Amino acid sequence: MTNDTTKPTDDRPNGHSAENNGEDRSILSRVSKWLKKPGKPGEEGGLSTSQTAQTSDRADSVPASGETPRPVGEAASPTGDRPRRRKRPPRRRSKSARPEGQQTEPTAEQGQPVPSTATATERPKTAAPARPPRQRPPRPRKETEHSKEAPASSESRPVTKGDTTLKLLINTDEPEECRLVLLEGGRVESFYVETVSQAQTKGNIYKGRVTAVEANLQAAFIDYGTEKNGFLPFGDIHPEYYASEVAADTHWKDLPIQDVLSKGQEVLVEVVKEATGNKGATLTTFLSLPGRYLVLMPGSDSTGISRKIESEEERNKLREMIESVSIPEGIGYIVRTASQEITKTALAQDVRYLLNLWKEIKKKGQTEKAPALLHKEQNIVSRFLRDHFTSEITEILVDAEEALAQVNNFLELLPAAQRKSTVAKLHKGAQPLFHQYHVEKQIEQIYQPTVPLPSGGSIVINPTEALVAIDVNSGRTGKDKSFEDAIFLANMEAAEELSRQLRLRDLGGLIVVDFIDMRDSKHIREVEKKVRDCMKRDKAKVDFSKISKFGLMQISRQKMAAPVSVGSYRICPHCQGRGMVRSVETQALVHIRHIQTGVTRKDVKRVVCHLPMEVAQYILNKKRQDLMELEQEHQVEISIIPEATMPPTESKIDFLKE
Repeated sequence: MTNDTTKPTDDRPNGHSAENNGEDRSILSRVSKWLKKPGKPGEEGGLSTSQTAQTSDRADSVPASGETPRPVGEAASPTGDRPRRRKRPPRRRSKSARPEGQQTEPTAEQGQPVPSTATATERPKTAAPARPPRQRPPRPRKETEHSKEAPASSESRPVTKGDTTLKLLINTDEPEECRLVLLEGGRVESFYVETVSQAQTKGNIYKGRVTAVEANLQAAFIDYGTEKNGFLPFGDIHPEYYASEVAADTHWKDLPIQDVLSKGQEVLVEVVKEATGNKGATLTTFLSLPGRYLVLMPGSDSTGISRKIESEEERNKLREMIESVSIPEGIGYIVRTASQEITKTALAQDVRYLLNLWKEIKKKGQTEKAPALLHKEQNIVSRFLRDHFTSEITEILVDAEEALAQVNNFLELLPAAQRKSTVAKLHKGAQPLFHQYHVEKQIEQIYQPTVPLPSGGSIVINPTEALVAIDVNSGRTGKDKSFEDAIFLANMEAAEELSRQLRLRDLGGLIVVDFIDMRDSKHIREVEKKVRDCMKRDKAKVDFSKISKFGLMQISRQKMAAPVSVGSYRICPHCQGRGMVRSVETQALVHIRHIQTGVTRKDVKRVVCHLPMEVAQYILNKKRQDLMELEQEHQVEISIIPEATMPPTESKIDFLKE
């Protein structure tokens, strides 16, 4: 027996041995013929009787379970267990091809194979387990095709919904701090924090008293019950507080503030900007009461609908709904973006709540003595849900029962169309809520001056009292890229990241961005467009300038609240906010000069210096000779006393007369 796995040479039918001489009998060559060209008559033949006997000799090497795939065109086994059919390769069926279930046997006259009429039960039982694999596509090829298709299908699989949906995490398990994070695909897009030491006063309404009227500043200072007096610009003073009657068409810029406002006068004011640094809070007498669907403005006659509602049909519908609700004269309103697709009942309920709130504030204002708090803004959870909740938030996770009840109460008041896709849950995991979703590291990055970019560059954010400076660095962005492409990539990534950081850190005022200089004007326009597109998600009012020839772009952003670092960080007592302290050598020289100046006095007999440990050791070891010369020249005694507990920037030097 040869190693040929197709037909034994001795058992070939007459007329076939000469025809098949010189042909490759391997399985792969036979398969390649099937795949490359259609079959020819006579190339495929049935099994001869001698082949059946030959295969019975190999039965010992074939598993009894019948797992070996049968070639196409074979009959079922005698046991009735039909083989699993395989997908045959695409080819044109020749005349010699046999229908499934038939076998061929050579005839005595011609020696050519003809269909056998024997049934499956008439064939020998021993021939069923072993089948020569010459007429089937090999199994490895079929498995290879599947293995190639599997990775392709996984790579082309569309992004799942969980990758882009919004999740709101509320951390209120500690009484000292409450934090909210809005996640989009696992990335922090919004962060809000409120601490006990830095509670928000923006939105609070007070009854205050005028303490000073500054004609040069065209503003007044109001005592409303806090440590620092509030700042009230002339443009934010309602005409009803004017001491004298003025014409209706008179602009406030044409009036002197000292003639219309007097010291000691009581006014109702609202905080519109938190106190920062040495500046007090900014106040206004044009009050506003925000609700879920509209903002009520007592004392105003202006009305409007949010610009973000672009559909004219929806705007007309809201106009008809608000006109059907009875709002007293002298009270203006602004329909908010959240009012899209709401019912008339929900809008009327919101208006009724705000009108009742205004009645209570007026009643307190008439009875309370200034300064007094008349209305306190809601807590951070209620504020966020009222101002920032959208139906795109699919899940709200809370780690405290009280906050969960607050969230559920809010969701119950929403129309069914706005709350149908949102689920509120209580976090019960062993890990803290923010740790489980890998949020803590992202929050820590908010307080760092340097923010890394995906391709290796970075942006450096330095806020000052007047403006915010942002510098863009390329870093390793230029690896394996041309110079212009590397700069363009770094600036595009910086444009997207800086818009996100301004929202997270709530930085406002004038912002100056120093982009890397670009030569291509097309790249410059692309970066400007990227900044504008990314800032569209910001609720604050934003204005931009074009990138100048120096690579600078100016952004004016409305300050929504105090920076997030105000309530969580304090100024370093050692460096006083500079970020650096003097070196040991410099401090030692400063103290020696101080001692030298003090011993020149005639009545000084002794000098006692309490210095930090490192500074004292440096003076005793390196400046001993200088101290001895001072003692001999001025006849004084100088004592250097190291203090291990003294901070590095402090010192105490006493000049004694005795």
